[in-house]
Amino acid sequence: MLLVGYFEGIDSERGLEWRCADSLSLREFLRLGEREPVPDHSRLSRTRARLPLEVHDAVFTWVLQRLAERGLVRGERIGVDASTMEANAALRAIVRRDGGEGYREMLVRMAKESGIETPTAEDLIRLDRKRKGKTLSNAEWESPTDPDARIAKLKDGRTHLAYKPEHALDLDTGAVVAAEMHSADRGDTATLPDTLASVARHLAAVEAAPSAEVPAEMVPDKGYHSREVLKTLDDGPWKTRIAEPKRDGFSRWHGDDAARRAVVNNRTRLLSGVAHVAFKLRAEVVERSFALILDRGGMRRAWLRGRENLHKRYLIHVAGYNLGLIMRLLTGAGTPRGFQAGVSASLAAIATPDAGLVIILIVVAGDQTAAAVISIAPDPLG
Repeated sequence: MLLVGYFEGIDSERGLEWRCADSLSLREFLRLGEREPVPDHSRLSRTRARLPLEVHDAVFTWVLQRLAERGLVRGERIGVDASTMEANAALRAIVRRDGGEGYREMLVRMAKESGIETPTAEDLIRLDRKRKGKTLSNAEWESPTDPDARIAKLKDGRTHLAYKPEHALDLDTGAVVAAEMHSADRGDTATLPDTLASVARHLAAVEAAPSAEVPAEMVPDKGYHSREVLKTLDDGPWKTRIAEPKRDGFSRWHGDDAARRAVVNNRTRLLSGVAHVAFKLRAEVVERSFALILDRGGMRRAWLRGRENLHKRYLIHVAGYNLGLIMRLLTGAGTPRGFQAGVSASLAAIATPDAGLVIILIVVAGDQTAAAVISIAPDPLG
């Protein structure tokens, strides 16, 4: 049912339950009888709570092995990037970590301290707009309903409680080899080591893990560029091609020759034509995965709470994306709806000179074409 959630673009599990109960084809896919009830959303929640994260990761790895059997995992060029996911928690309900005071309660207290005994909603809005030092820090505020959610700016510019999904993709095939769920307040350089460890573990499961003798290219954007990251990855299993941000002035190394050598080596690799091709692929392939998984797949907003709980659902969701690569290889479409939209049929009837009839049926599905020809002979009795 969670795979159906990706292919149908359904975000909530209540909506997933309704869709599976309403569709006869999905009931057949789930191997349910005509009168057998569809598992409800509470059963999905209980099953997810009982199965640890390692089981969901094993399912993701199993799907990755199926891709490797069809040559869809090479492990030669890995693109890394992160996005944001809106959490299932309201920003207006956050409370202080030290005393549990809510945001509205804080505004009411400040209004009374300024001389307004019974502040109205307009007074609170005006006070909140004009007060100095208006910041929301994750070190001071938290959500009582989802403590793992963090205050962050989403991709559309809004400030909200959010999570940070991070993808690592095989740039040659588009397969997601690692999908991690991080706190939204952690920077790219802080989450990269955890994501690379997940990449190495999954590639080892398909016998495509990089090594110091045969390194793989790693192609992130400039948000991942730092001296410590480059120094740690230098002369290891990853050949870094991390975009370098433009900085004014001269770099001061303070005697750190290892960091200087790592930065210069990465800068030299960025000047090659191979790097230009790799960055063009990263911009195309990685951003497409976020568009299909988060936007079209219905995971841009979370309906679950807790980072581990959400990570479990996300791993199965991304596994559906990887299965779509196999579907596209076999049928020319990555989803059942895409395959259905690509199916066309043409019917033609041609009369023969001897009063016979020839019926031609042509069915086109993706890059596959099938034709059937039926010849009807004339009636000898007229």
